[in-house]
Amino acid sequence: MFGAVVVGVGTAGSVRIRDMLAPMAGSPAEKVAVKGFVSRAFLQAGKHVCVEYPMALSYRAAMELWDLAKKKGLILHEEHIELLSEDFKALKREVKGKVLQEGTLHFTGGPLKLNFGFPAFSGIARLTWLVELFGNLSVTGATLEADPDKNYFKMTAKLKTSSDRTLTWIEERGPAFPRAKNINFQFDSCTLTRIPAAPRGTVGLFMQDLVQFSAKLLGQVSPEEIQKEKLRVLHCLELAERIQELCQS
Repeated sequence: MFGAVVVGVGTAGSVRIRDMLAPMAGSPAEKVAVKGFVSRAFLQAGKHVCVEYPMALSYRAAMELWDLAKKKGLILHEEHIELLSEDFKALKREVKGKVLQEGTLHFTGGPLKLNFGFPAFSGIARLTWLVELFGNLSVTGATLEADPDKNYFKMTAKLKTSSDRTLTWIEERGPAFPRAKNINFQFDSCTLTRIPAAPRGTVGLFMQDLVQFSAKLLGQVSPEEIQKEKLRVLHCLELAERIQELCQS
């Protein structure tokens, strides 16, 4: 058994505790038991860590955490429940095998609190979608429109795939905006303008992530798969950092 301590008990922390108290039967998550919760903890203390994304607000800080985890022989797992949603899984199946010409992912939502960070980081879930769907990207431009009095912002990032195809990522938030992801992906064979409808999964997103984390603790995930995940996390942070730099220059 692995004893688990939850660091910070907001919405996600509360769900983590709920799932560890009633793990999915027959899964690796049954090997994790809640021992308590605290407001702060560190890899330095020799503990495995499962952290909500983004794990840091810079590429360099994230690299330092990964290096520390490697030095101490610990698992550092960044939660990415947005990759476990049924709508994303359906979209990934739909995109597979198609050749992208150009595309747009436009996210809208309500206002964020001031401490949620720059949009490239607070919205890094959408950036991760694009990397998972189309591979490593580069940033060619980025702008930010903001009206603090109206609690509104719009960040637009121009990205390139390794095959020199253009992707546009937009994060737009304000009081009147519904929470929605709008896509327009043009392929050589068709155009996707909506995320495929998918039934809700039988296993909750946080439970799926807990099972993945637990499997790593039990040595059930290959080093190659862990390395691949690490590189994706670091790549997305590097992109987010570059977008922020361009918006603020």
